[in-house]
Amino acid sequence: MSRLQHFGWFLSRGFGPHGWARPYYEWNYDWQKPGIYQEGARTLEQAGFDFVLIEDALSLGISPETLDLRVRKAYGGPKHDPWTLTPYLFAATEHLGVIPTANPAGFLPYTAARQFASLQHLSGSRLGVNLVTDVGSAHHFGQQRLPHDAAYDRAQEWIDALRELWHSWGDDALIADPVSQHYADGSRIGALRHRGQYYSFDGPLNAEPFPAGDPIVASPGGSPRGIDFAARNSGIQLALTRLDVASVRAYREKVRAAATLQGRDAADIKTLFVFKPIVTASAEEADRLVRASLHPDDAALREVAEAWSSDLETDLTALDLDRPLDPAVFGEHVSQGTIKGLRGRYDSFADASLRDVLAAKARLGRIGDGDGGAVGTADEIADLIEELGEEADNDGLLFSGDLHPVTLHRMLDDLVPILRRRGILRTEFAPGGLRANLSSF
Repeated sequence: MSRLQHFGWFLSRGFGPHGWARPYYEWNYDWQKPGIYQEGARTLEQAGFDFVLIEDALSLGISPETLDLRVRKAYGGPKHDPWTLTPYLFAATEHLGVIPTANPAGFLPYTAARQFASLQHLSGSRLGVNLVTDVGSAHHFGQQRLPHDAAYDRAQEWIDALRELWHSWGDDALIADPVSQHYADGSRIGALRHRGQYYSFDGPLNAEPFPAGDPIVASPGGSPRGIDFAARNSGIQLALTRLDVASVRAYREKVRAAATLQGRDAADIKTLFVFKPIVTASAEEADRLVRASLHPDDAALREVAEAWSSDLETDLTALDLDRPLDPAVFGEHVSQGTIKGLRGRYDSFADASLRDVLAAKARLGRIGDGDGGAVGTADEIADLIEELGEEADNDGLLFSGDLHPVTLHRMLDDLVPILRRRGILRTEFAPGGLRANLSSF
């Protein structure tokens, strides 16, 4: 029997126009209403997934050119607030964790601590916080744009502040004795006065402590500072790397070693690798799709460039396709992990023209081809997942896509039964919420 792994779903479009510019948009789901997301959440819970993580970006950008790139095909906007969607997902499920994205730029610590505490209680301890440090939205909040490392400094103060507030009630402050009608002991609720580099506020929090632990922190970021932040704070590290045994093992060991240096039990942080497989009915169909992608035309390259321009807040479509990309076009605020993701297999942008870089992103690869391919049959994809679990001791995978029912069923219908039969995917949930499920194996 293979080892169990954890599985999450990365709602990569966020709370936005799901299915836009795809034929399945004509199914007439209304992305602005909760029904499509509730249906998707129930499907993921039925499949045995631990959680759904909701991407978000607070800003459409600054320049008119970037703004147009982000909204023209809805790659980067519009996006509605994932925290307002979250209660609808909890109401539709019993076990599924929900992890919306939060940026310290947009949440004062006291407001965040109170709102998140309320959701943790309402959900039965199923809340997580995907903590990002993007600074592109600073102008919306009257803030100065911070450099990369300073944004992590602020994020560290922010999450420390939330934890101070969450734990401002002592373990024995809550009494709730109906006989004596004594609800809480105010002498056991600590006064709190925070005066930090980025935030100033007073406590204590007027929300009860958590019976099953704080909300889980998830974080992306593959830079040394991002890894260090995850090692110190996160229960889930979102990772991007080639999905082969050596790469997965090396990345996971790096995260676990960093956690150990922070004095944590390395088992308390789960590294989940982003995965967007294309499931085919046969090996022949997989081969056909791969062959068709080998020589993308300029229209296909432009589509890739538009998508990456949104993620990078940098207009790649305005650059010369036949010259190497100058890394100086990216501002300090741009995620190093996203830049590395664009570069792909090239050690440096100087090694190839922008055309080559974009063509590499447009090309598809076969599962098991040694180059991170993601096209294959459900059995072939399950073989890879099993191999990563057995040979790399992988914690799990974060499937990526929108939450449209067509996307979910195309990816999971044939795969879930195979993973279950092999003992890789859970068949039941642990009591106690998201933290309990993550620590159950």
